[in-house]
Amino acid sequence: MDEKRNGLGFATSALSLGSWNTWDRMDFDDAVRLIRHAVDSGVTLFDVAHYDMGPHAEQSRTDLLFGEAVRAAGIQRDEYQLCGKLWLWDYPNTGFAEQLTTSFDRVGVERAEAVVVGDYFERPDIPRIVTEVAEQIRLGRFDVWGVNNWRAADLDLALEFAASEGLPAPRFAQLKYSIARRSMAEGSFYGKHFSAGTLTLQASDVFEGGVLLGRTPERKIGADPGEIRESIRAAAARVAAVAGDFGVSSSQLALAFCLAYEPVVNVLFGVSRMAQLDDNLGAVALAASRGAEVRSALEDLWLDRSVAADGTF
Repeated sequence: MDEKRNGLGFATSALSLGSWNTWDRMDFDDAVRLIRHAVDSGVTLFDVAHYDMGPHAEQSRTDLLFGEAVRAAGIQRDEYQLCGKLWLWDYPNTGFAEQLTTSFDRVGVERAEAVVVGDYFERPDIPRIVTEVAEQIRLGRFDVWGVNNWRAADLDLALEFAASEGLPAPRFAQLKYSIARRSMAEGSFYGKHFSAGTLTLQASDVFEGGVLLGRTPERKIGADPGEIRESIRAAAARVAAVAGDFGVSSSQLALAFCLAYEPVVNVLFGVSRMAQLDDNLGAVALAASRGAEVRSALEDLWLDRSVAADGTF
């Protein structure tokens, strides 16, 4: 896989590997081999977070293990890009400078290329967030930032405040996006920013924790906004049938569907086996050669069309 995209503000791979519920459920040597193979195959963006607060307060070691595995694999810092997370669950009590210091120390790096400012239950102080993010960029701790599942009105405010104050605005949105769950990304609220080129899209949870692929995961998986997961489970057979028509796996089909959506700059997924990674790599070529056909064949599986009508989850 050699496709590079620049919509995050820096050149990186069209596919990226996530860390939630990944490295800490693998044998360490397997993780080392998988990360080494990913980089050698052109997958160079890693989404790595310290899950220490809010609903993700899991005492996870996945970020520590990622850093150890990268070093064990002999991967140099200039061979990969890092996308970190800033959390709002205890903000501003736990500020961004403190969060970054903790996260970078755990991974064993000095900076990231990008960070995503996470979602929230109670509306935060958006101008303060934009201002504090800008200060961390000024200090050289990362280059660009994005938002994760923000309410559309708060995203609008962040963009407007950044423009009025001459501060760095969010460049991308990391959203749940898949064959079945499309309303946030393709609806009018976020869609207007994608259409205008103000933002690009980093697609996440593209397999719905494996449910879209016909699996029944035993591990913890993401939230189910709109409560459509059972409908997605029922749609897995259709996804498999269409994948068979294209002569590809369901995972390749699901990834290609996302990659073929023009605003998508990067698709984020997690794998714990080498065979999964190798299979997923084939999605880039499928999207390039038959992306429009893939999307047309699956158009009727947009299952959350009426969800998020107000631009929220």
